[in-house]
Amino acid sequence: MTAIARYDGVADYYASGWGEDLTDPVTVALFDVLGDVAGQRVLDVACGHGRISRGLAHKGATVVGVDLSAAMLAKAEERESNEPLGIRYLQSDAADPELLQGDEYDAAVCSMGLSDIDNLDGTLANIRRLLRPGGIFAFAMLHPCFPGIEGVSAAWPSDGTYYDERYWQADASLSTLRQQVGANHRTLSTYLNTLHHHGLTLTQTAEPQPRITPDSPRAPMAQYPVFFVASFANS
Repeated sequence: MTAIARYDGVADYYASGWGEDLTDPVTVALFDVLGDVAGQRVLDVACGHGRISRGLAHKGATVVGVDLSAAMLAKAEERESNEPLGIRYLQSDAADPELLQGDEYDAAVCSMGLSDIDNLDGTLANIRRLLRPGGIFAFAMLHPCFPGIEGVSAAWPSDGTYYDERYWQADASLSTLRQQVGANHRTLSTYLNTLHHHGLTLTQTAEPQPRITPDSPRAPMAQYPVFFVASFANS
């Protein structure tokens, strides 16, 4: 099953469920570790329906968004048509070695997309190639160490362990979305070592707590590492 098939089927869910509000703890942390982007060229990897791309453009960046899913990009293009921000969207595999040949960016971001990308090595090689020296790559993701709680899937395969690195799909009773599109589980050390291997040097990290009320059935999530946000510089 290819990533494009996985995500074309959930484009409506993303467009209706994730609007223009960028005040959630994960997005706030992502923009914080990224820093000021005014006047910069920024690449949004796995941009989906363009929520983060639009946020970056509103902050003064010139943005190119890349995603594999035509249906997700159609949602992004529709919003760009309704509110032009000068964002360029491109349908492509983020790991394609021909991606944006000749371009250079001041920064790159990937919001909740790294575990959805099958070829991490190829994608990080492209990010390194496309970033100017000293350019920043910032990402947010479900924390690879999140153990899950009752009714909420862990970050790793339900029939495996934290050390079981592979593509997997959740039980529908735990996560309808992850049952549909699955995810690639990798340990935290695999992510950090792969980033280091591609010449990206850690500059900042954050582990934002989810915004959950004490009376919510998901309140126990606040006790665990749910999200991981970090920035790396192109050395």
